[in-house]
Amino acid sequence: MTTKVETSVMVDVPLSTAYNQWTQFEEFPRFMGGVETVTQLADDRLEWVAEIAGVRRQWIAKILEQIPDRKVSWTAVEGATNAGEVTFDEVGPERTEVHLALEYEPEGFVEGVGDRLGIVERQAEGDLGRFKEFVESHPRASGAWRGSITEGAGMDESGLIGTIEVGMPPDPGDRDLNATDAASGFGDPALEEEPGVVRGNSSPG
Repeated sequence: MTTKVETSVMVDVPLSTAYNQWTQFEEFPRFMGGVETVTQLADDRLEWVAEIAGVRRQWIAKILEQIPDRKVSWTAVEGATNAGEVTFDEVGPERTEVHLALEYEPEGFVEGVGDRLGIVERQAEGDLGRFKEFVESHPRASGAWRGSITEGAGMDESGLIGTIEVGMPPDPGDRDLNATDAASGFGDPALEEEPGVVRGNSSPG
């Protein structure tokens, strides 16, 4: 039986800063309780290792849709059964609402008991609370990926279903960039030869 969990949090950072930080999936263990590792296998593939309701689980998640500054949705394609979506809504210039929706299927007695006790729901609320603390305590996101991922209706020439569309970054020569883009690295003279920001490995400031 599928269980659904939804929770939201207000973060006092610009919309793009909140979104940019969320795209740094490998940093999830820094604020998500029970998550041991998240490994980026490809733009649309993540390998998770986590403890769910006291049970260690591993799964591969496929990103179904990723729209800059709007949402990221995913589903597990191997391992633990789960799916979800996180959306971002601008409340003000320095304030963003982050909404998380999860669906999962408890497996076994221990996970079933944990589900009835609402452990996953409380953990999701705690994760968003820690994300708020994390993103508000750093003046700039530790990286960003401004591309888009969308599920296509057909199969392309390579035999793969779905499409990945890489978004174009702002013109680095435009000095009228907003503070969020500037903080993400857009417009930095040092990056003009290779403009744009990808999922980064840099340490937060």
